[in-house]
Amino acid sequence: MQLKSKLKNNMLTVGSWITLAHPAIAEIMSRRGFDWVTIDLEHSMINIQEAEELIRVIDLCGNTPLVRLSSNDPVQIKRVMDAGSVGIILPMVRSLEDINKAFSAIHYPPTGTRGVGLARAQGYGARFQEYKNWLGENAVLIAQIENIDAVNNIDSILSSEKVDGYLIGPYDLSASMGVPGDLDHPDVLTAIKKIKHAGLTANKPGGLHVVEADPKKLDSLVKDGFLFLAYSVDIRMLDISCLEGIEVRDKKIDQ
Repeated sequence: MQLKSKLKNNMLTVGSWITLAHPAIAEIMSRRGFDWVTIDLEHSMINIQEAEELIRVIDLCGNTPLVRLSSNDPVQIKRVMDAGSVGIILPMVRSLEDINKAFSAIHYPPTGTRGVGLARAQGYGARFQEYKNWLGENAVLIAQIENIDAVNNIDSILSSEKVDGYLIGPYDLSASMGVPGDLDHPDVLTAIKKIKHAGLTANKPGGLHVVEADPKKLDSLVKDGFLFLAYSVDIRMLDISCLEGIEVRDKKIDQ
């Protein structure tokens, strides 16, 4: 089942995050059974050519590639979609206007304003009509809610049919509220509750990014009713695995 259909049917999906450009990482993560794998262009050194290679690997592994953009840039959106991304995660959404701009960049006229090119997504020209039909039914737009302005406009953002789901960015959200990193601050918790309520009202799945590889935290968020969840990131999985081995050594030395 396509990711768009899973989101429409409020099915739980769990994906993960790539910040390292090596294709083996994309292959390993794609074959582990995540519902989607996101290539991060905002907080990584991955360039557009490397992003295309990662999209290709994820796709050929039978998984769903998404791209978290560096900004709401129509040219970047066009290029990652042409490379074969199933959709985008749009950072720093503040208003419905941001959603409309990104949606327009994903879709061809008359629905949007995306320029027509022949690249990997279109079968290098052999499947343009097929891709055009697929795009209208399956392209995904996830709004990243990580600013108090978005919280203040949350009902109009999530009620839009152009939005398929949302992902809360708690660190940036807390920073925009003047309490950077204080994720347990009452105002931050109230804002997250407001986002979740708006998602339920609009029937839009959403969640958070569990950055540390913590299955208990992931399970807790699932039990809280979140349905679109990102589980960890390649660099944190690698670091934590290394640390666990070192901790075993250190415990033996201390004994």
